[in-house]
Parts: sequence; C-alpha cells; structure tokens
Amino acid sequence: MFQSLQDNLSSALRSLAGKGKLTEGNMRDGLGLVRKALLEADVSFDVVKHFMSRVTEQAVGERVLQSLRPSEQVAGIVYQELVNLMGPIDHSLHLRGPAPILMMCGLQGSGKTTTTGKLGRMLKERGRKPLLVAADLQRPAAIDQLHVLGEQLEIPVYSDRAEKDPVVVCKAGVKEAKRVGADVIILDTAGRLHIDDELMHQLERIDRQCSPEQVYLVVDGMTGQDAVNVADTFNKRLNLDGVIMTKLDGDARGGAALSVKQVTGVPIKFIGTGEHLDALEEFHPDRMAGRILGQGDILSLVEKAQAEFDEEEMKKQEERLARGEFTLDDFKKQLKQVTRLGPMRKIMAMIPGMGGMLNELDDMDPEKDMYRLFGIIDSMTPDEKRDTKLIDQSRRRRIAAGAGVEPHQVNELVKMFEPMAQLMKSMAGKGMRERMKLFNQVKGEMMQDPAGGLSKQKQGTGKRLSTKDKATAKREREKMIRKLRKQKKKK
Repeated sequence: MFQSLQDNLSSALRSLAGKGKLTEGNMRDGLGLVRKALLEADVSFDVVKHFMSRVTEQAVGERVLQSLRPSEQVAGIVYQELVNLMGPIDHSLHLRGPAPILMMCGLQGSGKTTTTGKLGRMLKERGRKPLLVAADLQRPAAIDQLHVLGEQLEIPVYSDRAEKDPVVVCKAGVKEAKRVGADVIILDTAGRLHIDDELMHQLERIDRQCSPEQVYLVVDGMTGQDAVNVADTFNKRLNLDGVIMTKLDGDARGGAALSVKQVTGVPIKFIGTGEHLDALEEFHPDRMAGRILGQGDILSLVEKAQAEFDEEEMKKQEERLARGEFTLDDFKKQLKQVTRLGPMRKIMAMIPGMGGMLNELDDMDPEKDMYRLFGIIDSMTPDEKRDTKLIDQSRRRRIAAGAGVEPHQVNELVKMFEPMAQLMKSMAGKGMRERMKLFNQVKGEMMQDPAGGLSKQKQGTGKRLSTKDKATAKREREKMIRKLRKQKKKK
C-alpha cells in the first residue's frame, strides 16, 4: 500500500538528511522532491499546493534551519501535515434509535457489496444484530452475492427479486428488521459503471424516503484522483457522512486517500485492506502518515493481534513465562499465532524500521522461511526443544536431515532463539510499558527510516541513538541482509 509514495518520500527526506548543513536553498530542493512525490502519487494538484505551502512555511525558517537535527524536524513537519490533511476522523457510526439505517452507495466494481458484508461483520462483533438489504436491483448477481455473504457471516439478508423499485425493497427491509429483531439495517444500493442522473435520482429517493442515519460512499482506492471526483459528485447530491476506501492492499498510489478529505470535506471512515471479510479497518490519519513515511503501524498490528490471538493459549504461555520457561515449542506456537494476522510481508511492513529492509529483500519468501523453521523444530526431540544446549554437531546433522535443510540452518535457528528466549523470560510479569521499553531496546538497530527520531519525538520512547550507534546499527543491518541473500543463493 502506497509503496511508490513511501519510496519517493523516503528518498526526498534522505536527501535532506544527507546535507551537512541545511540552507534555505537545499531545503527548497528537498521539499521540491516531496512535492514531486505527492503529484506522482496522483494527489490533487490544489491539495499538493496547499500542503506544500504549509510545510514550506514551517520548514524554511530560522527555527528549523538552526535546530540540532533540522532534517528530522522537517520529517516531523511533513508527518504532522499529512495527519492534518487526512484528519480528524470520527469513527462513531452514530447509531441512534431502535433500528438505525446505514446506506451504502458507490460505482459498480468498487467493492460495495463485499464492504456491506464486512461492515455487517464489524457491527456483529460489536454486539449489534444487523440486517443486510439487497437493494441493488440492477445487478442480479449482487443479490446472490449478498446472500452468500450473509450465510458465511450468519447475518440475515432481505431481498425481493420480483420487485423492480429499490425504494419499495428498502422500506420492506425496514419492516423485516422489526420482524427478525435486527437493530441495524444496512442498505446495499445499486451502482453503475459511471455516474448518471438515473442512478443519482434513485439514490436520492431512497435517501428521502428511508432517512438513513449514515450514508457511506464506497470508492476504489486504486482509481486515484477519479475516486476523489466520484466522492465529490456523490457528496453534492447525497450529503455523505463518510467514505470507505477499498483495495488499499493493492497497488494504490495513495492520491485518493490523501485528497478526499481536503477536496470533499468528507472523511475516510474505514479502509478495506484485503478480500477477506475481516479486512475492514478504522482509518487513522496518524497511523497512515506513519506508514507513508515508512515508520510502520505498530498500534494497528497490536490491535489486530489482540483480536486474532488465542487468548487461552496466550494465557498458558504467560504462565509458563512466569515460571521462567520458554522452549522452541512455545516459539513455534507464537509464530503460528503471528501467521493468523495475515501475510508476513504485510505484518513486517507494519513494524517500524522493517519497511525499507523489505525492499532490499524483495527476493525473500518470509512464509516459506517460517515453515522451514517449523520443519526444523518438528525434527527435534522434546528434550532438544526444551534445552537447545543439547544440540551438538551430530544432533544438528540428524535434525537437518529430518527437516531437509543444511546443518548450518539448524545452528542459525538456535542462535536466533536463544536471545529471544532470554527476552521473553525477562518480559514475564512486566506491564505493557516495561515490555515496550525492552522491545525498543531490541529493535533499536532497525530504526533506520528517513524520519529518524520522529517516532521517538512524538511518543517519547527511549533515547536518541548517537551517530556512532546509528553507524553500528547500519553495519549490522547490512550484514544481516548480505547473510540472508547468501542463504537464498545457496538454495
């Protein structure tokens, strides 16, 4: 998501960081690269113009030019202006009354029907009883699709294939909600391949006669500036309450996400980040700005982990850690929990400092490497899993033969596990603040993103690395990359 924009902005900020001393001249050159990165991402020209005006006003000033680390301060300004550009956001659905109505609209192919199902799932998880109403009578397949989604989610769906008027279907759906005891009604309305008067008139009739509590427009994030134009047109006719942007897991350049609030005044409420029905997230401007600047999104990752991880299994592991126990079996169970969060590359991109490394390791396969680790662990005896010190040369050869790997790969797993086991044991019984402090110490060498100490400035976590420490961390990082590439060539 936003990979091209992230790469270009990172390059622009690195150009500033590489200057021995920032002057007004080279500052403007660096900001020119920022402007170019935004335009190439299909951000609205007027939005870029106002954005750069605000950034330049703050960046080209005596306070920044004479600051201790001016390049990092510029990164902080860009970050804050990105947050201002996309926010603020109110994630409340404002569900008032006994059975409030949510109206979904959008062009055909934007993912509207699937998003209706995702929103229904989100509401069900929050303790609501939604009813989905199939009011897209232009496309019979949309009715079938909504029924299939309803069966998968165990959410009731109302439809009337004989009726030709969507307003009648929506009104009947409201009555059906009372009958089945639903407390939220979601209307999946018709879409077109383009905006026309017939479509808008139909949606206006539904809006007037059903009085939905919220009207959401679903737009395809991959269409770039066209998505903003669509949102603007729909908003002028329907007074939208929010936008749900889909397909941000694909090759979205980012222009729509950065432009839609400024151009239309309508906030992005949610984003679709995958095809699965759980891939709908609240939109957080600050987290998105962090992703765009290559800082990851650790908060979203933690929230996802809390929702996906097996609580009972995690409780058992906490008890074992409290007793000072952490074996390779525990390590494997934790890795399996991680695989439930989604593709490894997507997870790693959300970890601060890992985005840039992923670009350099684009020939690696994290999923394949993880299952190779599982194979090595499964080839060990229970005693070896409990105490890796037992694994001598002959045992390494036996384990490697059983897992179909080289003996040195067994040794590398053991070397990777031992410091991790010490870290996990040291975390036992500690609160979240203390755990994050330990985690920050371990990941410090990874923090080589162009925004430098931005996350530390904003969150106050840890001390700033010295120039010497940064150089050491950079050498270690490059050494790790070379080692991984060498392993890949051997395979």
